[in-house]
Amino acid sequence: MNTDDYIFKNKTSWNNKVPIHIDSKFYDMESFMNGKNSVPKIDLELLGNIKDKTILHLQCHFGQDSLSLARLGAKVTGIDLSDKAIEKAKEFNLKLQLDTTFICSDVYDTLQHINQKFDIVYTSYGTIGWLPDLNKWAKVISQSLKPNGKFVFVEFHPVLWMFDDDFKEIKYHYHNEKPIIETDTGTYANKEAEITTEYIGWNHSIAEVLQALLQNGLQIVHFEEYDYSNYNCFNRTTEFEPGKFRIQHLENKIPMMYSLQCIKKI
Repeated sequence: MNTDDYIFKNKTSWNNKVPIHIDSKFYDMESFMNGKNSVPKIDLELLGNIKDKTILHLQCHFGQDSLSLARLGAKVTGIDLSDKAIEKAKEFNLKLQLDTTFICSDVYDTLQHINQKFDIVYTSYGTIGWLPDLNKWAKVISQSLKPNGKFVFVEFHPVLWMFDDDFKEIKYHYHNEKPIIETDTGTYANKEAEITTEYIGWNHSIAEVLQALLQNGLQIVHFEEYDYSNYNCFNRTTEFEPGKFRIQHLENKIPMMYSLQCIKKI
């Protein structure tokens, strides 16, 4: 597949989602603008004390989490493919009088837009499924970090992406065999939204993720799997504890998220 094809389709898809997401209950922008931190507890614990730390936030969407980290004292640079998302991120940054930098770029081109090394690289929830080549992804992460810098990654588990949308049957391969091309109505943030988008994604196994990081000089110091999602973004979910969601008929039988923390070797 031509690289420009998937980038164009996915950029168009995300550009069309931006206004819907900003207006959705899922993102709850009113609470966020009034001071609510949008970054989940799992992520915050892995990030640790970020006051005065430099953070590169890859695939930041319209900047909600980037700005939340800035409120905690970090100097944040957010990267996203969607120019419409970056426009809104810059707008929110001005409204909140923060000092966050936002750059519109494909992940693989990140190094063309930054001229510094970071204390932390962070990315989370629904990110690597848009990328065909994890070795290139891990190389960007490694080359963006200072020596002994930290990479924090929380992602939906690849087992989830094997199912059809209603989790009734196994539809896709666990391993990254070929692109997945789909057309969806609505979005994860508003399933009733009158929007239809076509996008291209890839499912990446845990082994593929780990090998990419290890081969690019990153030492894995933490790995955990979770039998719930922090977000109510899938079909047929139930909230079994506040802020914790599972697929109704699958309960705690499958992993739904995983987290990684890596250190860049000197």
